[in-house]
Amino acid sequence: MPETNPDFRYPLRWRIMDMAEAIADFLWPRRLSKYTGWLFIMPALMLVGILVLGLIQIADASLRTLDTATYLPSDNWSLDNFQKALGSSVYFKVAWRSLLGAALTTAITLCFAFPYAYAMVRTQSPKVRKALLIALFLPFFIGQVVRAYGWLILLGNGGMVNDVLGLVGIGPVRLLFNYPAVIFGLVQYMLPFAVLMLAPALTAIPTETEIAAGSLGANWLQTLWHVILPMAKPGLVGAGLVVGTLSLTDFAVPAMLGGGSQDFVANAIYDQFFRTADQGLGAALALLLVAVGSLIVGLVFMVFGAGTLSMGARK
Repeated sequence: MPETNPDFRYPLRWRIMDMAEAIADFLWPRRLSKYTGWLFIMPALMLVGILVLGLIQIADASLRTLDTATYLPSDNWSLDNFQKALGSSVYFKVAWRSLLGAALTTAITLCFAFPYAYAMVRTQSPKVRKALLIALFLPFFIGQVVRAYGWLILLGNGGMVNDVLGLVGIGPVRLLFNYPAVIFGLVQYMLPFAVLMLAPALTAIPTETEIAAGSLGANWLQTLWHVILPMAKPGLVGAGLVVGTLSLTDFAVPAMLGGGSQDFVANAIYDQFFRTADQGLGAALALLLVAVGSLIVGLVFMVFGAGTLSMGARK
């Protein structure tokens, strides 16, 4: 028999691990191991179930009109809230503003995020990569509302930007409370999300592929258009979906940088719930927003295929 070291002591962390393993084996015996996968996804299923229950309650509220005499929802179901939402020119204008803003934000954000992600992935300097990563993650430590307040200070009539313009003889320019200000704020907010979605897709593209394209006579523009962009399609589609859906449902940026005159659908829903107390109409608008967002995602899957969102290499 091998000799044991009398000075050896069983580490405490090993004892803790053995105890945890014994508890896990007692709570989840080996005969249930074939159901372990379901156990792991149980929290996600519970969250989805809660979301479904919430949607059911919203659907129920959307079918009840507001009684202006008592300010209580009606007992009977009707489609009046949906007819009011779909037949109103005001809500149509808000919906069009939201869809256009989401499309513009997605296009502009991807145009800025792609070169940033490419430079971060392909740079050979660790210092440059670290600086780009720090600049990318810094906005996550600042809340969206705080960032919007910062832009209010910088872009106001007496802000730093107008002070700089005044040095070259340009008078105070109204940079806030308009549609371009909302798009600018959304692009600044969505840029880190897009870069994080694009980086894995660009990392999966071998550098040798670009070198091979160059050796066959392709210039950098041809390599970008015919090699990099097609291979980076999963990241572009994923980033576009994330940016588009988040922009479509955003509340803080249109409310603060739009000044109440450039509301998106989320702002209209908030007004119905908390200002006019018409929860039925607000619920109808919320369901329509969910339906439009789901339709957009479905169309993207139909055009590009759901498998295109896979970040792995193609076989």
